[in-house]
Amino acid sequence: MTQSDFYLLKEQTIEDQWLFACRLVDQLVTKEGRQVLVQLDDRQQAAAFDDLLWTYRADSFVPHALLDAQDAPIDCQVSIGWLDDPGHQHDVLINLSQVLPNFFSRFQRLCEVVVQHDQVLEYTRNHFRFLKDRGYPLQHRDMPLQHLDKRAR
Repeated sequence: MTQSDFYLLKEQTIEDQWLFACRLVDQLVTKEGRQVLVQLDDRQQAAAFDDLLWTYRADSFVPHALLDAQDAPIDCQVSIGWLDDPGHQHDVLINLSQVLPNFFSRFQRLCEVVVQHDQVLEYTRNHFRFLKDRGYPLQHRDMPLQHLDKRAR
């Protein structure tokens, strides 16, 4: 059964949410050797997250690809998607989408990054209730104020 982790941040912006997600991707890949899918709402958001993942830290390199990229390697360790098809097998889903994808249960772990932004709070609470009502294991991870290196350039 999919383990669901909710990372609760004190920060308030979508940029803070995405920067934390970049750090989480980096940690999952470099320290844990995980295969990660980052799910967003649409191609425009996916392209913006793709750009951010390339540039969020000058001393980090996380190989990744958009799921629809024709030159994307099939075994890419990090994929960025927005479609209803999650592509090849990953073990961790970082959901930055307002919608909980219907394929979430095929992952070992689901990560939701919660910031103090009204829209994010609303959809992540809905995701939490949905998962709790169906008996998925849930964990809150209160994150101390991070300052998020604001791109640590």
